[in-house]
Amino acid sequence: MSDTSPRHAPGAAGTPPTPRVAGIPPTPGTSGIPRRSLLAGAAASGAALGASWLLSGCSGAASASPADALPTAGPTGRPDRGGTLRIARPPASDAETLDPASSLSAYEYLGALYNRLVRIGPDGALVPDLAESWEPDDKVRTWTFRLRHGVTFHDGRAFTSADAAYTLRHILDPKTASPQAGVLAPLVDPKRLRTPDAHTLVVPLKSPNAEFPSLLTNYNCYVIPDGSAASIGRTGIGTGPFKLVSFTAAGPGRITAYPDHWAGRPVLDAIDFYSVADMQARSNALLAGQVDLLSQTNLDFATARVVANSSRATVARAKNAQWYVLPMLTTEKPFTDIRVRQAMKLAYDPEHVLKVALQGAGTVGWDNPVPPTDPGHLASHPVHDPEKARHLLKQAGQERLAVDLYTSSYDPIFTPMALAYQESAKRAGIRIRVRTAAADSYYTQIWMKKPLMATYWYTGRPIDQLLNQVFRGGSSYNETAWADKDFDALLDRARRETDEARRRELYQQAQSAVVERGGAITPMFADRLVGISRKVRGYAEHGFEFDYLGIGLKGA
Repeated sequence: MSDTSPRHAPGAAGTPPTPRVAGIPPTPGTSGIPRRSLLAGAAASGAALGASWLLSGCSGAASASPADALPTAGPTGRPDRGGTLRIARPPASDAETLDPASSLSAYEYLGALYNRLVRIGPDGALVPDLAESWEPDDKVRTWTFRLRHGVTFHDGRAFTSADAAYTLRHILDPKTASPQAGVLAPLVDPKRLRTPDAHTLVVPLKSPNAEFPSLLTNYNCYVIPDGSAASIGRTGIGTGPFKLVSFTAAGPGRITAYPDHWAGRPVLDAIDFYSVADMQARSNALLAGQVDLLSQTNLDFATARVVANSSRATVARAKNAQWYVLPMLTTEKPFTDIRVRQAMKLAYDPEHVLKVALQGAGTVGWDNPVPPTDPGHLASHPVHDPEKARHLLKQAGQERLAVDLYTSSYDPIFTPMALAYQESAKRAGIRIRVRTAAADSYYTQIWMKKPLMATYWYTGRPIDQLLNQVFRGGSSYNETAWADKDFDALLDRARRETDEARRRELYQQAQSAVVERGGAITPMFADRLVGISRKVRGYAEHGFEFDYLGIGLKGA
């Protein structure tokens, strides 16, 4: 599943055009561009987008140029100082909040307004943020974090260890209902947190965990001021490079540069956010020059090709930013039988799915959800073997296996992936019936309810959190409902292991268990194809990290 609240689909076809797209101001020299004029403007700039599914072909066949014809990075060169970056994002819930701990947090604002104690660097390693260093005791049951001096919140208050401790208590407070509480609560007792001085935080754990600092890189773990729970959702007061000017839930907002940021002033003067209902409208706003960057929008290949060939916009890639999965509910027949699950994995060719669904813009998954860039990734994998799949199905009494695979327009990759899997699995005699469900109720009526469906997750999770949150028995995010005591025991052993090489081996054994016994079919990791203006410079994104300090505009 995606890691933000479900985005609602646009209205039914035939709805009259709105006067303007989500409140985006007109391009200079125009006056209140109506939607029809916006589309025309996009056409004049080189390409108007219609139904991108029609451009790519309903079969998902590779009718477009190969993915390597698309740019691999945004425009190069140094940005000019100043200017306002305009970001279009999908609409969110009316209950959207600036509280980073919330399940309804406004994701695009968080990295601009706040900092965490620890973050993930471009190479996947942990790097300092508000914590300059951290170390465990010899039993990895107590972690001590040394915090930065000279850091201030946007209201002028000094950042201290009291703020760091309060942030953890806020996440763990049941009234906050934070998604990260399920990860931290088994480990951290909020009453035992200690702050021996203004720049030291001591975190005793309930059980040993050599990977604990990595769990604080989650985007729910941004640090907020001590005592701010009642107001943080509105004020957005943090230590980040930008401070809040305005924010409307599911609507527009504005942030401006914070000149006293501890890491230096950001390049930009301001960022404006706009909510735009559907991908086509967001893409057309980019082509018309009304916005500069499309957030949380993975362009399908056909749309990306149009954007990349336009005069005003182009495409950048966030490498392996998402992993796509077909989860089999292991509590529902026929997937209660491990032989059927193994056959479903052996039956299809992930290279074929990658080629058809992503035009090669990604990496083959081989049913392992740990990204190949992760230092703990297990490279070995089973091979595509439809004959062995047939043999397993015969053993299970499922020689004529026929199952429904649910998909929707919620994400443009779901249906091409489902159709590619359907085509490939035929070689093992498996009949897949692709069923299309409504996008606006997909994650309430289909996800974790139907025995087989299409979904995705963002990468960027530390390996410990990924395996525990998505695959441990009983986890609320365990979308296959797979429960395996031996697998859970491996994770517990890995958390206690202080030797890094041995800990990596244990996590790799856990990955083998997911591949061989689990219920998740993971064909591929997808590069996120991001639409940006040709004026943008310094775009960089990996996992949940976005470089708000360095991004800017040429000719600002």
